[in-house]
Amino acid sequence: MGFVRHAAVAGQFYPGTAAELTSVVEKYLADAKPGDGPVPKALIAPHAGYVYSGPIAANAYIRIKKSSARIKRVVLLGPCHRVAVNGLALSGADSFETPLGNVEIDKEAANQILALPQVEVFDATHELEHSLEVHLPFLQVILDEFKLVPLVVGEATPESVGEVLDTLWGGEETLIVVSSDLSHYLDYEKAHDLDNQTSSAIENLAPDQITRNGACGRFPVGGLLDQAKKRGLQVTTLDVRNSGDTAGPKDRVVGYGSWMFVEPKAPPEPEAKSRKAVNITLKPAPKPEQDATTETPQESGPPPLSESDFENATRALLASHGPNLLLLAALSIDYGLEHAAPMKVKLADHSEVIQKDGACFVTLKKNGDLRGCIGSPQAHRPLVEDVVQNAYRAAFTDPRFPKLEADERENIEISISVLSPAVPMTFDNEEDFLDQLRPGIDGLIIEDMGLRSLFLPSVWSQLPGKKDFVGRLKLKAGMTQDHWSPAFKAMRFIAEEISASDLG
Repeated sequence: MGFVRHAAVAGQFYPGTAAELTSVVEKYLADAKPGDGPVPKALIAPHAGYVYSGPIAANAYIRIKKSSARIKRVVLLGPCHRVAVNGLALSGADSFETPLGNVEIDKEAANQILALPQVEVFDATHELEHSLEVHLPFLQVILDEFKLVPLVVGEATPESVGEVLDTLWGGEETLIVVSSDLSHYLDYEKAHDLDNQTSSAIENLAPDQITRNGACGRFPVGGLLDQAKKRGLQVTTLDVRNSGDTAGPKDRVVGYGSWMFVEPKAPPEPEAKSRKAVNITLKPAPKPEQDATTETPQESGPPPLSESDFENATRALLASHGPNLLLLAALSIDYGLEHAAPMKVKLADHSEVIQKDGACFVTLKKNGDLRGCIGSPQAHRPLVEDVVQNAYRAAFTDPRFPKLEADERENIEISISVLSPAVPMTFDNEEDFLDQLRPGIDGLIIEDMGLRSLFLPSVWSQLPGKKDFVGRLKLKAGMTQDHWSPAFKAMRFIAEEISASDLG
């Protein structure tokens, strides 16, 4: 069974027995407005006790009914009410419990976003949190089978939440649900006015127009609106009411609303053609007793690049396009200082080589000291976009440093590391693992207990000893320095770097 996050509000916010809970949810869905439009990619729905907000939530969930067999993953985001968190918090649980059974956590997706600096595993904030839990029975009743990515969202910019959503966006198999109530404890008329203002902000995809009192889930809502605007989603208001309309008095009410977001019918053709994948997959070196010439040939597609081929190809790329990438990183930081957002990239303006998907880290140093370092452990977007986005993040969202100020800009040196795909390591014990490491060459990703962290190869210059290198990486991940377990995993990669100082 693994680690289960047990239901915290069953019998309080919703019925505590499976039979009664199923009956209540099915009744709300039966009474909901069906709608004949397209299936939404994302929903916003409330999280109060069912007697108050259940009908409003049902008007959102009924819209995914005809895709009940197609949706296999739900990315569920909600605000924290009990234990504060900075950024976004995953749970280390293997499943979430309700009276209707357990919902399995999508560990692969969770590990994917744990590489982002704004995401951490923090079970304390999940333990008693209701903003996610109350949505699960609706999902369990209406969907066939699905896995869950649960995220409690604290104070975070729309861009940082949007980046997580962008990473998990997926296709028709993925549904995004944002949990939020609206105004709290105003009289009926004041609540009505404020909730309508918030609804207009959502319809206009304008998170900056949602006031602190307008929505308790304004931070996850902001991330969805960020992506909706970038991706051209169409938003429709489904229901806006308050507890005075459903099951409470009108002198002190809580507002609720539901919205759906629909993707365009088809992405623009030029953009679809421009996102070409880089086929750079390192092969693990054959063991001495193996004959490399007897390997089974690839069934299809181009052969993977060897380590030396990756080095040669990436060095050539940086020799030709490195100065331009450094300039774009600098421009994105300058743009961020003025607009508080990364610079947008028009792919058609750049060489086809850097339009291909690639993974990079951007490192900032101030007078020789680290001032920010953010990147992508695996390729998931065009390299030129990755550079521009990560330069902005290194300057303004690295949680270890304050946001870069304009008066610091003159003293910032930028470097870009382009990463090879990571190769899983196999080892029998910690000694075997350490023996395999190549100081000065290997970048390293480690993972255990839901914790994960990465060091670039350049870190060897500060930590040349294998035990020191790995020990510090464990500490960075949140493990103890001497941690070891049979479940410990590691992947290594190589990287090619270019710095502004290399250009003289």
